[in-house]
Amino acid sequence: MTQFINKREDIVAEAIDGLVAASGGRLARLDGYPHIRVVVRTDWDRSKVALVSGGGAGHEPAHAGFVGQGMLTAAVCGDVFASPSVDAVLAGILAVTGAAGCLLIVKNYTGDRLNFGLAAERARAFGLNVRVVIVDDDVALPDQPQARGVAGTLFVHKIAGALAEAGADLATVAAAAERVIAGTRSIGMSLDTCTVPGAPKEDRIPRGKAELGLGIHGEAGVEQVDYRDARGAVAMVAEKLAPHMAPDVRHAVLVNNLGGASVLEMSVLLYELTRSSIADRIGHVVGPACLMTSLDMRGFSVSVYPADESELQALAAPVAPSAWPGLHALAPAEVRALPDGLKPIRPVPSAHAATRDFLTRCCEILIAAEADLNHLDAKAGDGDTGSTLAGAARALIAAMDQLPLADHTQLFRAIGLELSQTMGGSSGVLLAIFFSAAGDATSSGTSMTEALKAGLQRMQEIGGAHPGDRTMVDALYPALEALATGGLAAAAHAARTGADLTAGMTRAKAGRSAYINAAQLTGHTDPGAEAVARLFEHLAGQAALPE
Repeated sequence: MTQFINKREDIVAEAIDGLVAASGGRLARLDGYPHIRVVVRTDWDRSKVALVSGGGAGHEPAHAGFVGQGMLTAAVCGDVFASPSVDAVLAGILAVTGAAGCLLIVKNYTGDRLNFGLAAERARAFGLNVRVVIVDDDVALPDQPQARGVAGTLFVHKIAGALAEAGADLATVAAAAERVIAGTRSIGMSLDTCTVPGAPKEDRIPRGKAELGLGIHGEAGVEQVDYRDARGAVAMVAEKLAPHMAPDVRHAVLVNNLGGASVLEMSVLLYELTRSSIADRIGHVVGPACLMTSLDMRGFSVSVYPADESELQALAAPVAPSAWPGLHALAPAEVRALPDGLKPIRPVPSAHAATRDFLTRCCEILIAAEADLNHLDAKAGDGDTGSTLAGAARALIAAMDQLPLADHTQLFRAIGLELSQTMGGSSGVLLAIFFSAAGDATSSGTSMTEALKAGLQRMQEIGGAHPGDRTMVDALYPALEALATGGLAAAAHAARTGADLTAGMTRAKAGRSAYINAAQLTGHTDPGAEAVARLFEHLAGQAALPE
């Protein structure tokens, strides 16, 4: 089992009980398990128009996560990706509907239309005033006579919910819902399929492909497209939405995580949306957040609506459900100047061909080793050592014309400054300390080799790593000792010997590997030590360090 579930048949009921238990008393569920699973507000007095929505489970936080003041009055939950029964929907209607009436907000799927529609008819037979609206915001199938209802449904929940909370009558709430439905358009994209609890995962999306225009029930997308990066993905989504967006109108956009994308990825997607072909038509944003998911689908969807001022106020109105992320104006990122103490003091650039060639060669060695070092780091870390070092190397190459290449004291300090700004993680800090200390040492006339040893000593003092601790020090320390007497060839041999020894060390005393058990470390060279060894080995063919 690869999911945190107990029994497949119990997953929805247990999830609802978990949601209700964490609501602080705001929510309750109706009796009637396992066939009737309805979440209701506990503060509802039936004096206002009730909003009822729902559908299959697997879209969390929709729909039960949006029950509360300012949004839904009740949510009716079916099995995973399956419409709830007529009796379950009717129970939800009867539990919350008073003289003001009830609005059913239904996504345009056959099961939902039939079950919610029949429940509405039966509720009317009880004398209740019930209206039904059907959400059909998906633009993936332009020739389909009945478009699917997807994440744009949340615009309807929020705007209709704000009006109902303010005391508007059923006709007003229903008309507003219909207006939002008519203007909302959505499209989704995913890099992978979802995992339905208790069922094998479908593997239909090849590596390097994405599905564009897919629904929220694991169904295949309209087309498989080549996937390159986030920019290209957003460009394809924007292209589908653009024909439905008036060029001179600002829209509210809802950026929805389909369940499996990381928060970091979603922020990148929003960034790309602000640079896309429809960026000038976007004024406000909801999210990015998990709003209407498809279990763990590694994808996203974008919904747009040309909200007027009153509708923006409704979208921004405070609500009880914490799953609603709020509405925010979209504006260019504000950039403020660094404090004076952190503004880099750039040394005067100077040329020195031998030093330039040597530094460039060092950087090229690290860039070439990126994939191998990442693979090695994945055995005991997060797989980014190669990328971290290669990124710093690329930054140094880009800054080469600004470096004081003819002045080694200032050069070491400049490299330290560059690494502190461009190289992430603890390794960036430690190497910045290493080069800064080496620069301090050369200022007093120390040879380059002795200056590097002084830099290593300072790095060890602050970082706490020593030979035998399974870090880059295991290769760097013997290499610098050998460099003093035997040159680059001896240093390369010493570095390789030190790096290879780390593969037999079953315990790390510093660095991220200190948190890894012996079984995961045994037989794998420390990636930092391997990087040092490779660097010296490739440089060993040169006669000497540049003077």
